[in-house]
Amino acid sequence: MRRPLIGITTYHRDGDDRPRYAVPASYVDAVRACGGRPVLLPPGDADPSDALDGLDGVVLCGGGDVDPALFGGASGHDALYSTCAERDAFELAVVRQCLARAAPTLAICRGLQVLNVARGGDLHVHLPDVVGEAVPHRVSRELHTRHPVRIAPDSRLAALLGAEEVSVASWHHQAIDRLGDGLRAVAWASDGTVEAVEIEAWPELLAVQWHPELQVDEPDGRQRRLFEALVERARAR
Repeated sequence: MRRPLIGITTYHRDGDDRPRYAVPASYVDAVRACGGRPVLLPPGDADPSDALDGLDGVVLCGGGDVDPALFGGASGHDALYSTCAERDAFELAVVRQCLARAAPTLAICRGLQVLNVARGGDLHVHLPDVVGEAVPHRVSRELHTRHPVRIAPDSRLAALLGAEEVSVASWHHQAIDRLGDGLRAVAWASDGTVEAVEIEAWPELLAVQWHPELQVDEPDGRQRRLFEALVERARAR
């Protein structure tokens, strides 16, 4: 059986002497483990149509911050890091193309935030300024943390995971503030932070604020189902 091709967005261009694009291997490993064939999608193309034409599905991965200038947020916050106009422009174009094509898509952490901005929503520039630190959404740039998430019982996400509460790997300091057009919040942290969204007209979309690629091998298998569902939907196209 042919393995569906799954595009994975990469981090921004980095390095001075020999600039490079990179992405954590956990995204690649998760796609492979669930039957997909990963293809890296570095930013830079003004129009990603040609790249997406050859793919069956897309993972929008995490990484640096979305530039607040794109959603009217305050620039210059001390907590902002790794903003990149090239990456922002590319991923916004990818999201819009995926929606137009109804492409199977898994948006993770930054990917969910890019989706929200692409749909006209905005973000909290630094989440602790808004909700405090009772919920450990991020403890450092080097280490992820964990916290529980409540899922709407009537959501596609709850049906897929087979649960209305899950423990998730968390690693972010930006998050959705005002929802974009057509987005419905379907999961929340205990401090009210939006942790997942759905779009009724785009059932092929899975979009979560946490990092399921870090939980693929957990015994309950719940986070693995996000990647399995992506690959299954890609294979069915």
